[in-house]
Order: sequence, then structure tokens, then C-alpha cells
Amino acid sequence: MPSSTADLHVVIGLGRSGIGAAGLLHAQGHEVLVLDENHSVAHQRRAELLQKQGIAVQLGCRLEPGLPLLQTRRPAAVVVSPGLRWDHPLLLWLRSEGIAVHGELVPAWRASGGVPWIGITGTNGKTTVTHLVSHLLNQSGRDAPMGGNVGRSAADLVLQRCLHSGNRPDWLVMELSSYQIESAPEISPRIGIWTTLTPDHLERHGTLEAYRQLKRSLLERSMLRILNGDDPDLRSHQGRWNDAFWVTAGDGQGLPAGIQASLWIESGRLHQRLSSGEAIDLMAADCLAMPGVHNRQNMLMAVAAGLGAGLSGAEMERALASFPGVPHRLERLRQLRGVTYFNDSKATNYAAAEVALEALEGPLVVLAGGEAKQGDGSAWAMALGRQARAVVLYGAARELFATLLRQAGFGGVVTLAEGLDAAVPVAAELAERLNCPVVLLSPACASFDQYSDFEARGDHFRALVTAL
Repeated sequence: MPSSTADLHVVIGLGRSGIGAAGLLHAQGHEVLVLDENHSVAHQRRAELLQKQGIAVQLGCRLEPGLPLLQTRRPAAVVVSPGLRWDHPLLLWLRSEGIAVHGELVPAWRASGGVPWIGITGTNGKTTVTHLVSHLLNQSGRDAPMGGNVGRSAADLVLQRCLHSGNRPDWLVMELSSYQIESAPEISPRIGIWTTLTPDHLERHGTLEAYRQLKRSLLERSMLRILNGDDPDLRSHQGRWNDAFWVTAGDGQGLPAGIQASLWIESGRLHQRLSSGEAIDLMAADCLAMPGVHNRQNMLMAVAAGLGAGLSGAEMERALASFPGVPHRLERLRQLRGVTYFNDSKATNYAAAEVALEALEGPLVVLAGGEAKQGDGSAWAMALGRQARAVVLYGAARELFATLLRQAGFGGVVTLAEGLDAAVPVAAELAERLNCPVVLLSPACASFDQYSDFEARGDHFRALVTAL
């Protein structure tokens, strides 16, 4: 391979993170080349927008070892999309050639100029906690935009707020997926939050232990480590932590030996344990109007981050009372003829969907389906048996899910549909006929069989429900 072209940075992937990385690196004065295998009309439009900024793009490029383009010009670094496996043959080849390969978070981290990060990870709950933390800080007079795995890409957020803006933020609140953490081992948040851990993305990471270690590595690099003491997996591995801020939605007495709650709920109040060991009454526990015990846990983790950022209990109590909720996560859409519709498109695995089922008061009509993930769906199927009178299954997983429900002895109505266009009217009719007060979209699946992401799926569901 020829000698390095010091200023050339190659970005692989023309999705949200790739576009953000390309814009940030270009703004820093680097020569940027974006590569993507796709050459769809949507990709061509994105490419044209970047090319107008002076950023080179090559579509329809086969990503394989020995890529001629990268042999002609040796890049200083290659930035990869989180959607590209970290053990992809092209990335293995690049690393064997001594070329720096990392994810989009790395240029964002390096360009953030000392603005402290709050990094939130976990299988479920991280999106809600990210929104809560940003809301708490912003409502309390701190400038704390959010991005990463939700909303803006980390690179675009840093570009707009740390490079282009004359008013740098006080904090950057970043939701971080396992894919992103895997390709960014230098990220060291001021505050790290680990919400939950259940089997997920095993087709990518191979084993639960490998997936767990990625999450853990982020917390190990964080100055303040906030852990959910109500999560069974985190609790079972608590012996490996010697300095963590544990929270629980209980009274703290039910935690195993070795875990002392730093934040807990008792007699309808949040209590904090100070470093001196003294316990203080912090705020009311009912100021967040979101259903489910899991949202109590989410609130506690966000409050712990607020404490780490210097907020008072009174500030956070006021801010929580005005929290509007999170799009696509138990999002209340409308009530029609006595039936309330909830969009939980963010529930992309069995555990997340089970949480939604237990959070709402049934009986329910549930829409589920999409691209199935690896994992044990038996507990989810049993929860459907307790909470739902009818299930409408759609997308690629519909036959698999129908079999799963039969095996679990589900006694309600099961209907199959190709997509949401057909599924939503059926669910509405079933809710009225079976006297169910709630219709819930909680897919327990990825969206990629029919949608670009869970947000596009949730937006489609919202539009269909609005049109009823």
C-alpha cells in the first residue's frame, strides 16, 4: 500500500452517522471521501448534498479487502458506520495494514473540546433516560443537547454546537449503542449510565458476555458510574464493581448483599445517600407522569445524573413535572371511541416489548412483528397471555410469532397481516369488538424488513392511527 495521504479521511456509510462524520471532518479542514455500497435514489440525493459542500462520495462501492481505491491512496483514518460489523473483512484488512479504523464517535469526542459527556447505554431504557437527562439539565438552566444513537449524530451535534456555535454547551448528553461503543474505545464520559442488560444483538457480538463487556467498558471509563440496581443482570455481576452509584425504584432493602443504594424510593419520596452515609429526602417520587415501574427506574437514573451535574432536588422535581415523554416509547397518540393508541416502536426486542405490556392496564390489543432477533421470546409470549385479548402479527416475523404464541397457549385472538397498513384497521376493529381500552404497537422486532429504522415504523403507525 502506498504511503499515507495525511489529510485523507475515508468515511464508510452514507447514513446519519456517516453524513455527520463527513461534515465534521470536512469542517476541520480534512479531505473527505465517503464510500457506500448502496446506490439507491435516496443515497444519490444524500451524495449530491455532500458533494455540494465539497465532500467526495462514491456509491455502489464493493466493501471488500484490497479495495483498489484505498490501495491507490492510503487514508490517514477510516471512519465506519455502526451498521458495519467490527469484524467485517474490509475492516480487518485495513487494521492489518496499520490504518486507524474507528467509529463516528471518535472524531466527535476529539472535537468536543473538553465539553463533558454524559454517556447512556443499556439494552432497554437508554432512549428514555437520554431524553430525561437532557430535559432535566436544560430545564434547570444548563445547556445540554442530546445526540448519538438518538436524534442528531454525535459528530453533527459536536459540529453544530462546539465548532460552529459561539455558545458551547455545558454538557453533551449521548445515547450510546453497543455498536458505537465497540468502535470507539477512547470515549470517557464524565458521567456514565447503564440502564439494563438482556440478550440482544447476539447475531453481531456473538455471546452475551461479549455484549455485556462492551457496555461495561464504557462505564469503566466513566468518572461517575450510575447503575440500575433493579436490573437482574447488573445485580448478578455487582461484585465486579467497587465504586458505583446504584439506584433502585424500591426502598433499597431488597438489593443483594454488596449493593448499597445511593438513590431509592421510600414512602413516596426519593432519598439520597450522601458520601458521609447520611440519608436525605430529595424530592417527590410521583412527579413524572409516565406509566410503569421501568419509568421509575429511568427517572432515578436521570436524577442521579442530575445530581452528578450539580442539580438540586427542587430543580429536578420541577423539570420532571414538565417532561413530555419520548416519541416511539409508550407514546400516547390519541383516544378514539374509547380506545387509546400507544406507539412503542422503540421496543425492538422481547424484553422491551414485555416491559411495555406490563406498564399498561389491559386488556390490550397488541401489534407485533418485523424482523425477528435472536433470543428467548417465551416470557414475552406469556406476558401477552396475561395482558392481551388479541394480537395482530405483521411483517417477516408473523409466522414465527404465531407459532410462539401457540406454543405458549395464548388463548386470545391471533390475526396475521402483511404490514401495518392492514394491521392497524384490524386492531381498531378488535379493540372495539373485544372491549379493549388500549391498542399498543410494541413490535418486539427490528424494523428492517419494511422500514429504515424504528422511527420510520413509529411515524407510519402514528399516521395510520391519526387517519382512523
